Amino acid sequence: MDTASEWTFQSTSETETQRLGTMLAKLLEPGTVIALNGNLGAGKTRLVQAIAVALGVDREQVNSPTFVLIQEYQGSLPLYHFDTYRLQDTDEFLELGADDLLYANGVCLIEWADKVAEVLPRDLLQINIEHSSETARTFHFKGQGPRSTKIVDALK
Repeated sequence: MDTASEWTFQSTSETETQRLGTMLAKLLEPGTVIALNGNLGAGKTRLVQAIAVALGVDREQVNSPTFVLIQEYQGSLPLYHFDTYRLQDTDEFLELGADDLLYANGVCLIEWADKVAEVLPRDLLQINIEHSSETARTFHFKGQGPRSTKIVDALK
């Protein structure tokens, strides 16, 4: 039986986005996969930075892996940060070794995840981010599967 849960969070500042990332980081466990989607400038990388900092990674180390495609960070949990914007297809994603990392003992954060959705695990936390104004963002959370549903329910 599939489980699903949804929640929306309105952030009016970077400080609130940082708080959201901190709350989310406290709920993450090895094997969590987070699909991040939204237009350029929506705040995907900013949320990843907030999560990484909350897990003990230096914020200066965390940037968009647009050209390197994968960044690995060591915090209290290993973080694998993907940017699939420049990929042509899911085969390129898998050639990066993504399938190994998706099922490893870390947390995967995938920007532009819609591009590789067909190869992502069924238990997936989707976060769609809308750029509401200069400083405001709307975060739409959808948990699919037991692990991600538990995270969304705890955030509520």
